[in-house]
Amino acid sequence: HVQLVESGGDSARAGGTLTLSCAASVDYSTMSCVAWFRQAPGKEREGVAHIDSYGRLTYTDSVKGRFTIWQDNTKNTLTLQTNGLKPEDSGMYYCAQTGSKVVPGMIFFSGFYFGHWGQGTQVTVS
Repeated sequence: HVQLVESGGDSARAGGTLTLSCAASVDYSTMSCVAWFRQAPGKEREGVAHIDSYGRLTYTDSVKGRFTIWQDNTKNTLTLQTNGLKPEDSGMYYCAQTGSKVVPGMIFFSGFYFGHWGQGTQVTVS
C-alpha cells in the first residue's frame, strides 16, 4: 500500500502563504491520483485541489485565485501553495488517493472518489 505523508503546515497570519507537500512512499510517474483535502474542527472533510493526468485543475470555489496545485514527479510530490490565507482556511490538510472501489470513508471530489488518507498537516491562520 502506498503511504502519503503531508508536511508544511504551520501557523500563519491572515494574508500569508504556506506551501504544503504530499509525498508518496512509492515511485510514481504521476501524482494525478492524489488530491488535497482539508477539515476544519467540527466539519466534514472537503476537497481543496486536484490536478488530473491531463493537467486539468480543480479547485474548490473558496480557494480559487489563492491556492495553486502542482506535481513534482521527480520527487513523487504533490504541492499545494496557499496564498492570501484567511482564518477560514484553518484546519487539518490531508492528501488522499483515488481507489478502484468505493468504500465507506471515501470522499467524492473532482469526479473521483478519494481515500487512503495521510496523517494530515495542521494549518492555523489568525
